Amino acid sequence: MASTTESVWAVDLGTCALKALHVSVVGQTVQVTGLEVIPHAKILSGKGVSSEEREELVAMSIRQLVQRIGLVEEPLIISVPGQSSFARFVTLPPVEAKKVPEIVRFEAMQQIPFDLSEVQWDWQLISQPDSPDRRVGLFAVRNDVVSREIERYTREDLSVAYVQMAPMALYNWLLYERPEVITSEDRPVVILNIGAESTDLVVCTNNSVWQRSILLGGNAFTEAIADAFKISFEKAEKLKRTAAVSKYARQILQAMKPVFMDLVSEVQKSLGFYTSSNPNARFARIVAMGGGTRLRGLVKYLQQSLQVPVERPDGFNRLPLASSVSPAKFHENVPELAVAYGLAIQGVGLARLQNNLLPRQVARSLAWAEKTKYFYAAAGLLLATSILALARVGLDMANYNRNENIRSQVATVIAHVQEAQGQLDQEKNRSQELQQRMRKVFERLLYRDIVPRIYRLVLACLPNAVNNPAQANLYQAYEMGDTEAVKAIPRKERKQIFITGMTIRYDEDLENAKFEDIEWMQRGMQMGYGTVPGVPMADARMGIPPELMGMSEPNRVSGFLVTLEGYSPYKDIGELLDPVGVDNQPGRWGVVTRLMHLDTLEPNCPFVMLDKGNPSHFQIDKGPVDPNNQKMPKGIGVPVPGEGPLSSTQSPLMDPMTGEIISRSSAPILRPMPGRPPMGRAPGVDNDYWFVLKFKLAWKDAPKPPAPVIDQTAAIGYGDYGRVPSTGKTGGQQGLLPE
Repeated sequence: MASTTESVWAVDLGTCALKALHVSVVGQTVQVTGLEVIPHAKILSGKGVSSEEREELVAMSIRQLVQRIGLVEEPLIISVPGQSSFARFVTLPPVEAKKVPEIVRFEAMQQIPFDLSEVQWDWQLISQPDSPDRRVGLFAVRNDVVSREIERYTREDLSVAYVQMAPMALYNWLLYERPEVITSEDRPVVILNIGAESTDLVVCTNNSVWQRSILLGGNAFTEAIADAFKISFEKAEKLKRTAAVSKYARQILQAMKPVFMDLVSEVQKSLGFYTSSNPNARFARIVAMGGGTRLRGLVKYLQQSLQVPVERPDGFNRLPLASSVSPAKFHENVPELAVAYGLAIQGVGLARLQNNLLPRQVARSLAWAEKTKYFYAAAGLLLATSILALARVGLDMANYNRNENIRSQVATVIAHVQEAQGQLDQEKNRSQELQQRMRKVFERLLYRDIVPRIYRLVLACLPNAVNNPAQANLYQAYEMGDTEAVKAIPRKERKQIFITGMTIRYDEDLENAKFEDIEWMQRGMQMGYGTVPGVPMADARMGIPPELMGMSEPNRVSGFLVTLEGYSPYKDIGELLDPVGVDNQPGRWGVVTRLMHLDTLEPNCPFVMLDKGNPSHFQIDKGPVDPNNQKMPKGIGVPVPGEGPLSSTQSPLMDPMTGEIISRSSAPILRPMPGRPPMGRAPGVDNDYWFVLKFKLAWKDAPKPPAPVIDQTAAIGYGDYGRVPSTGKTGGQQGLLPE
């Protein structure tokens, strides 16, 4: 049954110590507000400890708990050992919902290996309400075990409200603390809670849990040391705890090795039995908890022997501490607190399993005892209310007769308020038209950041310190204006791209849009203008990525046509722009490769580059920088001072920062006739290379028509061109637009 309490004490009574955790719900957060760890005077399962002495040791520890926390009013939830409990998950036949309890009782009689009168049992529906298969968990523990555990607390005047099996508490802990580790029913997670006397093995999935208790624990290692060194159990326990710093560490580990092997063997048998019943299961990981995991080398040995990742958490992610709780004390005891954590989560009603094995007669007694005080309080409150009501009636009657004039004044004020309210409502209705007009104005600004966002993405695809860390010093030198540091690197080895112009145009029908429209706009203006979204265009589907279908209008993709112009000093501009066969080598990507993988630059990027193999979606042109080449973009370099044009050739171009020649260079051909100028230049050397790159970016988040009306004179925004004018200069930091 689910609990609605906001705080609870969870107690895990172990063989070595009593662990008590006080948890409270503060707002939307569950936090630890109290922690007590009380070691027993002796280990309960140690040699020579009788059953009577064991009960006395337990009573002493519980008595210390009461002395520290007092008689608490919050519910107390305790656990029973895994080896004394029974749990099984079964699928019910299809029956009406009202007959489920009857079928569950029948299944319990078949599955539980005891007479139902000899056990305390409970059940819980595990499957989802809309699932066609009803899967339930059956939980049981013998009456004498429950009674013994409860009696330990009632002797000290503590009232137990919940009883849960330790393995189920571990299951609740894992599903609340680490829900991300259970990914599917075929990838179960194993909890290995290594205690002093036994080890609980719990196989967990979202819809089932399987448990087995292995009668090997920390005491087995202690006994192995005691036998090997011929010392007492207490001295062996101390030696085991200090094995990591002991000069006899090697001998200690050798003495414990048979126990290591026995424990691994039992775990392998248990996991093998589980996989024989669930052949598709593949264990995702093992989470090791309990005081036994403190033993040096145990976790590593388990992982090497079982060939399954084994981890031991050193903290809890979803259980913050209140200021009153010592973080050092809490983290020191994290491995032993998993059971108490799972009990506490159930106590505040946040656990997956909410079954309660508290005897029914005890539960009824607690319920009536809890209600009795409310009965007395209600009776007293009713009597007091009746007396006060009679007195109030007489007082109100006298006041009513005395305040007739005040009531008249109040009625007048109310009438005035109602009249003013009516006038206010009329003014509000008149304001709706203005509000609609304001909305239309502000709708123009909805997508004003899209074009700058494309600029940033494109510039991030250029070579820089992130993409090419090997030349980070080059980019830093360029940014700092350190000409000598730049020139120290041979120009042909500089992986740089300088942008001289960029044009962006929006189109609702990106498939049929043509790059020639951008070129026409470039010839007519320096800053662009845009089309109004919603203009009907022809439908087309060839080359559209499947994830973009149906984005704007049926069978239509909206997006941007981008033209990028610039040049590079690098010896192989093709390697910087679009290298071949490097899709699986991010370190060798070029500009185009990164444009094809925009998600690596910006997670969940809203832009996708259309098919590079389609000439209507992608074009690239390049060549050596040559002032005589009419195809070369404008704005590359500056003329060399003092060198005018020679006949039909143009002046050579140079880098304005470094002064290096960037255009094709050649030596003049001199004539033997004196006084005659050179008639031409010999074939020379290609220095820098220009390029023009045209591609289409589909906009996955493009609005569907009808869209807000966009001002056609806007320079940046939804549906706009953005043309960066060239100044005829180069230089500045690599990858930035020229100043």
